[in-house]
Amino acid sequence: MFLKHAFALGLVVTAGSAAAQTEVPFALDWKFEGPAAPYFLAIDNGYFEEEGLDVEISAGNGSLDAIPKVATGAFPVGFADINSLIKFLDQNPGAPVTAVMMVYDKPPFAVIGRVSQGVEEPADLMGRTLGAPPPDGAWAQFPIFAAENDLNMDEITVEPVGFPTREPMLAEGEVDAITGFSFSSYLNLVRLGIPEDDISTILMADHGVDLYGNAVIVNTEYASENPEVIEGFLRAVAKGWQDAIADPEAATASLMERNPAADAELEQRRLQLSIDANVMTDWTMENGFGPIDDARMESALEQIASTYQFEQEPDASLYFTGEYLPEGGFSLE
Repeated sequence: MFLKHAFALGLVVTAGSAAAQTEVPFALDWKFEGPAAPYFLAIDNGYFEEEGLDVEISAGNGSLDAIPKVATGAFPVGFADINSLIKFLDQNPGAPVTAVMMVYDKPPFAVIGRVSQGVEEPADLMGRTLGAPPPDGAWAQFPIFAAENDLNMDEITVEPVGFPTREPMLAEGEVDAITGFSFSSYLNLVRLGIPEDDISTILMADHGVDLYGNAVIVNTEYASENPEVIEGFLRAVAKGWQDAIADPEAATASLMERNPAADAELEQRRLQLSIDANVMTDWTMENGFGPIDDARMESALEQIASTYQFEQEPDASLYFTGEYLPEGGFSLE
């Protein structure tokens, strides 16, 4: 099913430099928005180049998007929801893909509603219509959220929607709430003219969901053959996040060079929201950026098993490895 892919490690000479670089395509989960800025900043500040890497970043179409791209060998590294990765590996045992660096220690999975439409807390969803894109990472975790909050799924009307129509449908009152990433959907509604005091963000992590969020993932065959490439890639990513935290405006400028049609002020807010709520958590500041807590991962697997029938015995070692990280992870300060 998954054929061993011969990666093209094309050696290119950077202008003005005699050093050959290893080409490393990087598959994002989503569009070029605020939370992607640290990776572009790592390019612009020369951190990938210092590691001998020539990184090209590709946009994605949702939290699930990068997983098959990396598993099949189209990309050696990607960025994806680890919970979706867990289910993918259960359904595709032996697929050569795993997570190597946790970025969103606190996942941004959320239900976003309108105060004016009576949705401010989980119980308000009963009898309402929820708009959810089928490939959405937040929607994938909604059954766990529902179970943890005693919501009867039969009493919630779920309307499959597309990513482009999700926030406009909520803005127009065609649905009562939507699933999405907190920093994306919230600001998309602001951009559509919805007053901020009329937007309710119900973060699943604040309502009993003990899951991790998005992580850097790798093709395990590639990583085992090129450990120094993966280690260097992660070092550069960490420096990109460090710089973005220290100077979000500069990070946003790097993003705007790749997406000039974006609203710089909005994307800087989106980046800051992701930093404050998802990246710089209490646990990460105490234990380092990149690693995971084994006990929490076991708890997360139990929650996934409460709403998902595993075909294989869950094994945390298949879903995450810290072997490419330094001891204690990276500092974000």
